[in-house]
Amino acid sequence: MRDDQADRPILVGYDDSPESRDALRWAVEEARLRKLPVLVCHALHWPYALRPVAREVMTQIEQAALGVVDEGVRRAKELAPEVDLQPVLGKGTPAAVLLEVGRGAELTVLGSRGQGGFDGLQVGSAAVQVPAHSVGPVVVVRPSLQPPGGQDARVVVGLDGSPPSLAALDFALDEAALRGGSVTALCCWSDCGSASWPEPLPFVDSNALRRGAEARFREVVSHLAARRPEVTVFTEFVTERPPTCPGRLDEGRHAPRPRQPGERSSRLPAARPGHPDRAARILVPGRGDPRRGAEPTTAARMSGEQGGGR
Repeated sequence: MRDDQADRPILVGYDDSPESRDALRWAVEEARLRKLPVLVCHALHWPYALRPVAREVMTQIEQAALGVVDEGVRRAKELAPEVDLQPVLGKGTPAAVLLEVGRGAELTVLGSRGQGGFDGLQVGSAAVQVPAHSVGPVVVVRPSLQPPGGQDARVVVGLDGSPPSLAALDFALDEAALRGGSVTALCCWSDCGSASWPEPLPFVDSNALRRGAEARFREVVSHLAARRPEVTVFTEFVTERPPTCPGRLDEGRHAPRPRQPGERSSRLPAARPGHPDRAARILVPGRGDPRRGAEPTTAARMSGEQGGGR
């Protein structure tokens, strides 16, 4: 655990919906692994702001909201009695409350949707707004997700070389280390000089560009992975978009599929100080459709300068 996270809690949004219960379970397990406290947060949002109500009516509404928070704390205590739990009742929309309280949190966790919306809604407004505007990492938990562990803990992270993507890789390495799992670093690279583009650039060596980008991608991943020598890191460098998604991320999780045109698989040594015999295994694992997967979706935002490999 880093020194700057020693006292920072994990924040979880809870409204007693099935999705928020899934998020609560995920957050409590994360807190148990990290040895951090949990803030169980519920947002009280009176929808008719322009029409005030009698004080006694508002008091009843607040008591009902407090009951939701207490229920969340009770459920969390049953899941992990050793975790320090604190109730939080905020006033405002769920996204606004989570963003404000999340400023002091190490991690914000919420379900893919809440009590609102309509039947069949896949992603609620808070699950879109909070990751987009949060100053820290956010985990959006899909329904019925069991916290993974061991070989089942496969973390997939996308990199484009930007500082936020490097922060996401750091977060992915930490998560994999906590659960004894692996990391798959994915780069989807498009070459505007290739013949597949509508108007490819003239006098451009597409193969040289791709080789340079792939080498730099592997170099950056290897550099950052040296911080977590106990984590096995795979890389996938994709230069062509596959015509279909062959399966979900959680299907055939450790079985590589046949390579597609433009993809490469190899084994490269990773620069791991103190571990000269360890190597980052580089292969092309199965890909899937993230819109239908049962994996948590994480958005890691930069909170400072990231120097690894850049």
